[in-house]
Amino acid sequence: MSDEIREASEIEIFLFDLRGFLLLKNALTSAEVAACNAEIDAVLPLKVGNWAGYIHGHQYGTDDGLNLQQIYEAGPAFESLIDHPAWIEKVKLFVGGEGTFDYHHGPLFIDENFANLRGPGEAIGIHSGGHWGVKRNQFRFHAGRFMSGQINLLVALTDIGPGDGGTMVIPGSHKSNFPPPEYDDHTIALGGSADAIIGAEEIYMDAGDALIFVDTICHGSARRTTQGNRRVVVFRYGPSWGFFRFGYRPSPELLARLTPSRRQIVWPHDAMEREPQK
Repeated sequence: MSDEIREASEIEIFLFDLRGFLLLKNALTSAEVAACNAEIDAVLPLKVGNWAGYIHGHQYGTDDGLNLQQIYEAGPAFESLIDHPAWIEKVKLFVGGEGTFDYHHGPLFIDENFANLRGPGEAIGIHSGGHWGVKRNQFRFHAGRFMSGQINLLVALTDIGPGDGGTMVIPGSHKSNFPPPEYDDHTIALGGSADAIIGAEEIYMDAGDALIFVDTICHGSARRTTQGNRRVVVFRYGPSWGFFRFGYRPSPELLARLTPSRRQIVWPHDAMEREPQK
């Protein structure tokens, strides 16, 4: 089922514009989920600040779990997510640019990609929202096209139910002009979560489900209260003229083995060969 190209339906376009997110059920098969988890297991254990090959242990705050940055370096299971047919056409639509100058070098670029492992007591605080007015992650619809600065693709690699620290979003907040009450008390910097935020909804997911959301939407996570680790993978897509969020770069080995379409998304602009003129 995951090999099927899934273009956005009329109802999906309506709901994404209205709510700022879509939940895609069964985006990955059980075999694809197992392959991703096996590649994560091969990287572990990894501490924050350390490297496993080209994969970096990272953390945003103090208790939001372990990020395995540059996870597309882990192997073919994660490489296949770069342009996975379950979501890539939807992502292209919501990022926008087709038929405009933005599209000349390919429509997409991944500026950050990581797997996140989150254990008991951990969460990520509330962040973003239309009130921020940040250019990088803005939501815009103009001249009949979506033109979003960043679309996030989050795939569950474990089941995420009550107590598991699921992603929380405030539907429609990508268009909001005001922050929710108590926003400043539950941010990433303070080690907060989204549990106490008015209007936030927790998204329960089965392993293999995918959540597409515009980064402008106000989001975070619930605090995990169950044992074990929540595992998700996040790919952040934007227009091809974007650049890497952090200092990471794809390895020469990765670029050499990617298909042309995947390489274009990972590294859309090659250096122009030139000779100095005398």
